[in-house]
Amino acid sequence: MSLVVVGSVAYDGLETPHGKVDRILGGAATYIGLAASFFTDVKLVGIVGDDFAAEDREFLAKRSIDLEGLEQVPGKTFFWQGVYSADMNDRTTLVTDLNVFADFDPKLPEGYRSAPYLMLGNIQPALQRGVRAQMNGVKLTAGDTMNYWIKDYRDELLATIRDWDFLLINDSEARMLSREYNLRRAANAILDMGPNTVVIKRGEYGALLFRRDSHFMVPGYLLEEVFDPTGAGDCFAGGFIGYLAEHNCDLKQGHIDRVDIARAVIYGSVMGSFCCEKFGPDRFRTLTREEIDGRFREFREFTEF
Repeated sequence: MSLVVVGSVAYDGLETPHGKVDRILGGAATYIGLAASFFTDVKLVGIVGDDFAAEDREFLAKRSIDLEGLEQVPGKTFFWQGVYSADMNDRTTLVTDLNVFADFDPKLPEGYRSAPYLMLGNIQPALQRGVRAQMNGVKLTAGDTMNYWIKDYRDELLATIRDWDFLLINDSEARMLSREYNLRRAANAILDMGPNTVVIKRGEYGALLFRRDSHFMVPGYLLEEVFDPTGAGDCFAGGFIGYLAEHNCDLKQGHIDRVDIARAVIYGSVMGSFCCEKFGPDRFRTLTREEIDGRFREFREFTEF
C-alpha cells in the first residue's frame, strides 16, 4: 500500500564527536521516506533548488521512492548546520537557511491523492492541513510537529491535529503541547485534542505509545557507538507508518490490532537505530530488509520475559 510523505528535503552540515561533514543529504521527508521505503511504496512531496545533486535524486529513486512530487525550482535547497555535544544528547544550530523551502506550498500530483497512507513531516500546520485536504481516500494520517509550531501557532496546530490518527512527537514537545509534565497525563491531554494514538519519542530511552485503551513502552536499541543521531526521530516515524502500510492497517474499519501497533513501534525504533550508525542517511545505502528483521528479532528477545 502506498504512503505519501510530505516535508523538507535538505542539505545538512554536521559535526559530531566522530567527525564532520560539510554537506550531506538531509531533511525530515528524506529520512521518513528512506526508512518507510523498506516496507511500502513511498511517494515523496517536497521542494529543492537547482543545486540538488543528480546523485542524491538517484539515491532516492534507487530506493523506489516516487519523486514526481519533488518540485525543483531555481534557487538553493534548504540548508541546516549543527554541532552535537560530546554525549550527543544536545545539539547547537549554527545555520538555518530555508532558501526555496521558505515558499514551499505542497501540491500533490493527481496520482498521489488516492494513496491510503499519509505522513506529514514537520512543516507549518496550515500546510499540513492543506495536504490532508487534497487526499481523497486516506485511511491513516500521521504527523509530526515541533516546539516552534506549538508555541507560536498553537491554535492553527490544534485545528490541524484534530483530524489526525497519529501524532508523533518527542517528550519535551508533548509536555509543551499538553501543558502537563507527567507524560501519561500529557498523552491523555493530547488524545483529547483529536488523535486516537500518540507516540512520544524519547531518543536513546526509547518510545511510549498511548491510546485510550492501552499503552506500550519500548526501550531504545543499545548501539555500541552512536555515530550521528540526525534524522533518527524521522526514521522512527518512517519505520512506524511504513510497517502499518505494509500490513494494510485501516483505522476506518474501527481499530488496528494491538500487536500491529506494538510491532510498528518496534520497527520504528529499529529504523531509528540504523540511522545513527553513519553520517546522515548513508546507512540506508547498504541496509537490507534482512538486517532490519534481524534487529526486530533482537528487540523481541531482549524485551521478552
